[in-house]
Amino acid sequence: MENIFTLPFILAAIGMVVMLTMTCIGSAIGVTIAGNATIGGLKKNPDIFGSSMILCAIPSTQGLYGFAGFFFFLLKLTGDAAIVQISLMQGILMFTSAAALGIAGYYSSIYQSRLIANGIVEMSNGQDTFGRTMILAVFPELYAILTFASVFLVWIFAL
Repeated sequence: MENIFTLPFILAAIGMVVMLTMTCIGSAIGVTIAGNATIGGLKKNPDIFGSSMILCAIPSTQGLYGFAGFFFFLLKLTGDAAIVQISLMQGILMFTSAAALGIAGYYSSIYQSRLIANGIVEMSNGQDTFGRTMILAVFPELYAILTFASVFLVWIFAL
C-alpha cells in the first residue's frame, strides 16, 4: 500500500486545520464580544434584543467560510473514497490559501464584532444605528470574503 502521508498531503492537512480552527475561534470570540455588548445594552433598553441578535450573528460567518473551505479541500483530497495524491505545488497552494483564510477570518471576525459592539451600545442609548452598523460591519467581512475567494480559486483551478 502506498504511503499517503506525503509532504504535500501534510501541508494541505495542516492548512485545513489552521483554516477551520482559526475561523471558528475568531467567530466564537466575535459573537461573544457582540453578545456581551447586547447583554449590557439590554439593561438600558430591552427593546434592542431583536436587532442586536441579528448583529451578533454577523461575526459567525467567518467560521462558515472556514468550514466551507475545509469541505472544498476535503472533497478534493478524498475523491472516490480514496486519498488523492497531490503535487508539492498543490499542497503549498492549499496550505497558504487555507492559512490566509484562517488568519484573515480570525482577525476580521474580532474587529467586526468590536464595530458591532459599538453600534449595539449606541442602540441601547436610544440611537437608531442598526442599519448603519450593519453596513459598516460589512467592511471587515470583505477581507474574509477575499481570502475565501482565494481558497475557492485554488479549489477550482489548482486542484
